[in-house]
Amino acid sequence: MTGVGAGRARPAGSGDATAGADGPARYPNRFRASGVRARHLRAHVLIVAWLAAALLAVAVREPLPVARWTAVHMFLLGAATTAVLVWSEHFAVAMLHAGMPRARWSAARLGAANLAVAGLLAGVWAASPTLTAVSATLLVAAAVAHLVMLVRLGRGALRGRLKPIASYYQAATAALIAGAVLGGLLATGGVGGPGGYAGLRLAHIHATLLGWIGLPVLGTLFMLWPTVLGVPMKDRTVKVARWVLRLTGGGLLVAVAALALGRRWPAAAGLALYAGGAVLTAALLVRTVRGSRPVSAAAAWMLAAATCWLLTAVAADLAWLAARPLVAAQSGIDALLPVLLTGFTAQILIGALTYLLPVVLGGDPKDRAAVRALLERGWPVRLAALNAGVVLTALPLPGPAATVGMLLVALSGAAFLALAAAVLVRCGRALPPEGEVDRAARRPAVRGTAAGAALAALTALAVLTVLMTDDGGDTREPAAASPAGGAATATRTVDVTLAGMRVRPARIEVAAGTALRLEVTNEDAQRHDLRVEDGPATPVLAEGDTHVLDVGPVTASREAWCTLPGHRAAGMTMDIVVGDRDTAEDGGGQQEHAPVAGAAGPDLAAEFSPGWASRPAALPPAGPGRVHRVTLRTVEKDIEVAPGVRQRMWTFGGTVPGPTLRGRVGDTFEITLVNDGSIGHSVDFHAGALAPDKPMRTIEPGQSLVYRFTAERAGAWLYHCGTAPMLQHIANGMYGAVVIDPPGLPEVDREYLLVASQLYLGAVGGEEQVARMRANTPDAWAFNGVAGQYAREPLTARAGERVRFWVVAAGPGDGVAFHVVGTVFDTVYQEGAHRLRPEDPGGAQVLGLSTAQGGFVETVFPEAGRYPFVDHDMRRAEAGAHGAVEVSE
Repeated sequence: MTGVGAGRARPAGSGDATAGADGPARYPNRFRASGVRARHLRAHVLIVAWLAAALLAVAVREPLPVARWTAVHMFLLGAATTAVLVWSEHFAVAMLHAGMPRARWSAARLGAANLAVAGLLAGVWAASPTLTAVSATLLVAAAVAHLVMLVRLGRGALRGRLKPIASYYQAATAALIAGAVLGGLLATGGVGGPGGYAGLRLAHIHATLLGWIGLPVLGTLFMLWPTVLGVPMKDRTVKVARWVLRLTGGGLLVAVAALALGRRWPAAAGLALYAGGAVLTAALLVRTVRGSRPVSAAAAWMLAAATCWLLTAVAADLAWLAARPLVAAQSGIDALLPVLLTGFTAQILIGALTYLLPVVLGGDPKDRAAVRALLERGWPVRLAALNAGVVLTALPLPGPAATVGMLLVALSGAAFLALAAAVLVRCGRALPPEGEVDRAARRPAVRGTAAGAALAALTALAVLTVLMTDDGGDTREPAAASPAGGAATATRTVDVTLAGMRVRPARIEVAAGTALRLEVTNEDAQRHDLRVEDGPATPVLAEGDTHVLDVGPVTASREAWCTLPGHRAAGMTMDIVVGDRDTAEDGGGQQEHAPVAGAAGPDLAAEFSPGWASRPAALPPAGPGRVHRVTLRTVEKDIEVAPGVRQRMWTFGGTVPGPTLRGRVGDTFEITLVNDGSIGHSVDFHAGALAPDKPMRTIEPGQSLVYRFTAERAGAWLYHCGTAPMLQHIANGMYGAVVIDPPGLPEVDREYLLVASQLYLGAVGGEEQVARMRANTPDAWAFNGVAGQYAREPLTARAGERVRFWVVAAGPGDGVAFHVVGTVFDTVYQEGAHRLRPEDPGGAQVLGLSTAQGGFVETVFPEAGRYPFVDHDMRRAEAGAHGAVEVSE
């Protein structure tokens, strides 16, 4: 809050007194004017410096990496943290009736915190994980020291009536420690893919805004609200304050921990507890209003409106968490930040200053009344404008409405700024003569402190107004220099995708002198940008936004990266490599659409896209007919083949693998192949025996053929495109399975089909992708076309059920060693023959298949639990060839 003490609320009719305005008179040994003045003025110099730096960050933009992030963190982490550190100590001393901590230790804590914030900002700007981690550690140490001080104050205090409120400051400091740790992890890239990043980022936001900022405000309202109304505190205030702290503090602890672990529903439950505590606080504030006439109606209305915005933001936050996955929930929660910054934080600040400035700057009651009248001038209009502006900026309205909202917020803040400046000038002129020693001994300290607080508050309003109107990105694109010796000889355009904490492609090779254009699209639910080293940068892009970067002629290799804090460290980088013209891919006007994975392959810990569902693995029984007519259309389609990774695939029927065919020995299959692709394709059914010349011939786009064969032999068979180069056609998705039941195949409780394959990401048919195919070094391995899908959506069974797993190895370069952890196979059928039956005494641990082979295994799950299944070549298992079976009772 502002520069006044905190203690007890006075009864109605006490006029303009605040809870701590009589602090110096009642506790002269604790409030020495010179010491208080010096300490508070030094602190407010720091606050004003941080606010000025935030304004400068917004105005300058270049070369700061993310102007909006920088300004927000200078405002909240620099200015707000400094203010809360100073005033939580001050209020705790007043409410606990405790002795003042030693000035040098207070200065040391404050200095360490500010040094840590400066180091964090510098570490993010320089993309230095070491500096960032050291600075985050220093901030944690300063917060721990502050918490220890607050705890010691409580233990050595006279245990005043308001002691429970001081506990809010302890809980808030614990939230700062958690927020600093989480922020350090984010900034240094210590996260597990987009899902891990989203959870940690949301945990960081909640710990900081609802904990470090929200908890002190809620606690202080118990004292400040009745003071503004000029009424005594309700008898149950202390009891309610204890319950509110249990709900908000406990709920926030659960929410932050759950978000950090990526658990959405426990996080929503914790946030619901926090919301319950906020509602309980609001209910007490409403009951306090009844029958009262506020000392300051303007302050009362502003504090009430700010509390309503907090309730609204928490409720909307809860709804977003309950309705969307964490990655997708970020966009909604990001939209709430203006509400929390302006509707809640700024309005609390204005309301508190509207009441407190007359108290600390005025003299006798007549002076205070005159100051208050000046400060409250036009307050109903300013109140309406500010809150209408918050509504317009918070709702998803067209651009003009949002612009009007920003203007209303700015005008309201500017009006208060002018009135507050007039108050400061008026009170400065009313200073006592030099001879009035007794009054001058007390009032300069209060005036100096209040003036510093007012200056910090007014600058904060200016920062908030700029933050509301800043677009958060740098749209300037400096012209690239021409290469030595003349203009570029070719222009190359590359599609670049931002998603899943990756930039795809991760590497672009160009010939020296090529003029490069990057069409950058953000396909992620969270915001990203892309900056080219010594070149242009996109603005911060929301989901679906596209921006073109004209890099210009490229004469030297360089790097590009996402500048949002922590994203570069987490792997969002791209290399632009200059090679010989003969070896660099010719890109004259050609566009690349497909992503390229990094060296480590796709991030299997990431989140799948919203709406994603695993491919059903359940295998239905063969139909009653003996002739099976199927139309297969070759389709080129973007498919999510790993968490957050979409890849252009060549498919039969739009899926990878293609549709599964099932029948019995002697059944006839009549397949109509229709080529809807852009190149020639064909199909080869291993289950048939006939001359391949005509039915397996390649057909061009728009053509079709009929492939008819009779299944003479039982087994699990592969079908695939047989067009050269066959390696590329199979590796890019053109394969499927045919299951022909052996005669007398007994029924089982469940049947699943798993087609094992390799994944090669990147430009389809590109040199890099083909080179990896020939070297047999895939980006990932998968069952049924998607790496790790059955770890996210496991197969199901019941204890005691017999389950049959059909497995086909599609390759194109690897087989599979299928194994289920925690059980033993009692039946093995491989390549048309039983290797093991239930009546045999032995068991099997693996169904080993070479490329293009198939078979099945059976097992009975002994008890409920989660049974992983893997390709027991651990390289493949760890790179996507794994899943699980959830077995229930």
